[in-house]
Amino acid sequence: MTESRLRTLRDYIRWAVSRFHAEGLYFGHGADNAWDEARHLILGALHLPWETADAYLDCHLEDDERYTLNVILHRRIAERIPTAYLLGEAWFCGLPFVVDERVLVPRSPIAELINARFVPWLPEAPRRILDLCTGSGCIGIACAYAFPEAEVALADLSFDALEVAWQNIERHELEDRVYTVQGDGFSGLPGQRFDLIVSNPPYVDAEDFADMPAEYHHEPEMGLACGEDGLDLVRRMLAEAADHLNEKGILIVEVGNSQVHVEALYPEVDFTWLDFERGGHGVFLLSAEQCRQHQALFAERVK
Repeated sequence: MTESRLRTLRDYIRWAVSRFHAEGLYFGHGADNAWDEARHLILGALHLPWETADAYLDCHLEDDERYTLNVILHRRIAERIPTAYLLGEAWFCGLPFVVDERVLVPRSPIAELINARFVPWLPEAPRRILDLCTGSGCIGIACAYAFPEAEVALADLSFDALEVAWQNIERHELEDRVYTVQGDGFSGLPGQRFDLIVSNPPYVDAEDFADMPAEYHHEPEMGLACGEDGLDLVRRMLAEAADHLNEKGILIVEVGNSQVHVEALYPEVDFTWLDFERGGHGVFLLSAEQCRQHQALFAERVK
């Protein structure tokens, strides 16, 4: 990397944008373009906030700062490591979260639902919330902010992921009402019921997983891939959800591109597919009543 003429933040951002385009980097972990990705990585690496005024971009950098940027930019380009992992932090619902390669980088459109407090889908504020397949804990912790009276369970099969989730519980000082549960699907929650179950489970089908850009292969495979059609876990979740929802509870699950598989597998079920103003797709909602109504059908179709 030739850095002899790179002296300011603006120099580095400009250089990074050019290299990101030339090297064909993929932007899918927070930014959707080279400029935002470069600015996020460079400011973050120097512990500067995203909203740093443009006037500061022309400040000259110290030698140690330039060295830091040279190293981190080289890793982003050569190793295709997502920016969030390089910085050890990602933002979701306006909140910072610790992330590393034990968990997916937060990026779910469910954030839009949380910011709207799930209006109009929840008739009243939930008292108990489950974030199933929690990963970093970002969805459940954001829900804890949206509903400050609620108790929130963060459940995951991965002990490694739950270690990260617990770091985020402590970071946000929510130990009094947010807790972790280890288990496969609902297995760690016998007899427990919730007003809101929300999940961003592994749902990538085999074809999509094989075609994913290199950046995604730094993420844990068990957080992405889930069988030929991506629905191995979702099938079991649907079969068991009725046993874990309160009478007026709701289930919200993200399945992304596997929406086509859900619709093909359950043509009898009237899923509510949610719309998002800021982009995103493949998120369905079922009421507790619907989960009970179709429980036998769901059970029949578990592999």
